[in-house]
Amino acid sequence: MTSLTADRAAARTSAAPERSLAEIAYDKLKAGIFDFELLPGDRFSETEMAERLSMSRTPVRDALYRLEREGYLQVHLRVGWSVRPFDFEQFENFYDLRWILEQASVTRLCEMQEREGLATLKRIWLVPQGERLADPKEVSGLDESFHSTLVACAGNPEVARCHREVTERIRIIRRLDFTQPYRIDKTYDEHAQILRAIIRRRADEANRLLRSHIEASKAEVRKITLHRLFTARGVVR
Repeated sequence: MTSLTADRAAARTSAAPERSLAEIAYDKLKAGIFDFELLPGDRFSETEMAERLSMSRTPVRDALYRLEREGYLQVHLRVGWSVRPFDFEQFENFYDLRWILEQASVTRLCEMQEREGLATLKRIWLVPQGERLADPKEVSGLDESFHSTLVACAGNPEVARCHREVTERIRIIRRLDFTQPYRIDKTYDEHAQILRAIIRRRADEANRLLRSHIEASKAEVRKITLHRLFTARGVVR
């Protein structure tokens, strides 16, 4: 092995742990935003975040810029970083796109012969009242899985990919929908109604119920205030 080749191999070896640390920093920072440990408007410096994560500044900086590109953070010259304020108009636009994708998927699903994925949804959502879950974070995850499974079962991978991207962008705000206990019960009731309509291949009814369900969730988003975000910080973790 030549000296140049050896140097390049050593460089790749030494760079690999740094990339791994950047991934870890990214995951931790994003979880902090999604769990409302970092709230919209919160400010911090690279040094403060590196100390918080017990890491050097380089992987933390890489993670911060990645989150900035994805729209979660803002960088300010000479004054550090901040969590980007919620853009509620953008969230509503994403909710509208989500409805379009799910409506098309449900219509197609009602026409399909093989619908294996529905069995899993039936075991989760068609349960007696006493078997319903109550943990907001857990129900939030199941709610997301319900909608993504409906889209995936329709069999169009490009629609599913687009739906995953939309889901990722609204996940942070959807979790606040489950800080109210009555919304958890409503979600179980509405999912069960949608699912039964799909099982019976009643596309019009299923889409009417689905639209009402998504509109109710979107309405909850409209009611979110900064005070509720602070209150929710201890509820959704």
